[in-house]
Amino acid sequence: MRQNYSSPLSEIRIRNHFEPGDIGTIIGLHGRLYHDTYGFGLGFEKYVARTFAEFACNFQETKDKIWIAAEGRTIKGCIALVDRGELNAQLRYFIVTPDVRGQGLGRLLFGSYMQHIHDHGYETVYLWTTANLQAAASLYLDAGFRLAEQKSSDTFGLPLLEQRYVWEKSK
Repeated sequence: MRQNYSSPLSEIRIRNHFEPGDIGTIIGLHGRLYHDTYGFGLGFEKYVARTFAEFACNFQETKDKIWIAAEGRTIKGCIALVDRGELNAQLRYFIVTPDVRGQGLGRLLFGSYMQHIHDHGYETVYLWTTANLQAAASLYLDAGFRLAEQKSSDTFGLPLLEQRYVWEKSK
């Protein structure tokens, strides 16, 4: 089911479907933002291009979910749920543009994601991130995720500490 609903952030609307141009824009946002902010190399954008294109091409509205925050036709953020079967999901592609950070958009997107997880009975959610993304990590920890794994990597053109966070439904 496609939904559009207003956010409390001025003219930003959250939608749960792709529109023409979204796939390339979201890939480009990741490439530019992670390069400009964290120094990630072209390998990161290639990784996002490959995995996001796969997600978009295999997207099933009955399983997978995307929340795209847009002001008019300009994407300001997104977050995606990749269904991994048996009530397990992966959180991916969580991004908010610098011009709207600090206004609550990240919390709104993440809150929508977590509400969906609870509403649909997911038992576990995991995500991979890097240690330098502290604002996102605090959201995850506040929502009950735990740091489950860490490993050193230079996959994206610089030394990084990759982190895997896991959320499990309370029994």
